[in-house]
Amino acid sequence: MGKIYVVIGKSASGKDTIFKYLQEEESLQLKTVVGYTTRPIRSGEKEGTEYHFVTTDQFEQMKEDGKIIEYRTYHTIHGPWIYFTANDGQIQLEEADYLFINTLEAYNQIRKYYGEEQVVPIYIEVEDGERLMRALTRERKQTDPKYAELCRRFLADQEDFSKEKLQESGIKDKFYNNKKEECIKKIIDYIKKDQNCKKIYSI
Repeated sequence: MGKIYVVIGKSASGKDTIFKYLQEEESLQLKTVVGYTTRPIRSGEKEGTEYHFVTTDQFEQMKEDGKIIEYRTYHTIHGPWIYFTANDGQIQLEEADYLFINTLEAYNQIRKYYGEEQVVPIYIEVEDGERLMRALTRERKQTDPKYAELCRRFLADQEDFSKEKLQESGIKDKFYNNKKEECIKKIIDYIKKDQNCKKIYSI
């Protein structure tokens, strides 16, 4: 039986970069999944590439049919936009391992859906001062820096990833992203070890 490895971390922790490295690491053979959203498709996007674009009614029908693995609702100036992962046949744990990048809340929903044994968290940690500096440096490069939103996200992360919530989510292992190459190597070794244990157990 395959597993789902979920990359999790606060904003500016480097989780997006690490996710891409893991996705491209051929030795891990991790598959990814195209998610769904109810937001309108943007210029340059393609259906089935960035997301599957659906209506709110379609989401509600999939939810009623028990096909929603996890979902998040964001309240925007254009109304609520829902992002979600669906049990639509993309995930075949009998055949492969999968790689996700998501929020802590979504990780818990995935774990509840598939069971704790099948879902492995890859939690990325960066010292808060360093993380704030990274976020500020990144935001300064934007044409229209949004410093208020940066601060909002930073403070929200303190609550969303509190010690208590991490413990409740069963997250014990942390990967400190002080040096990117070293952090990625440790994660790759961690996943390989888990995959090898799974193979031994299944024999």
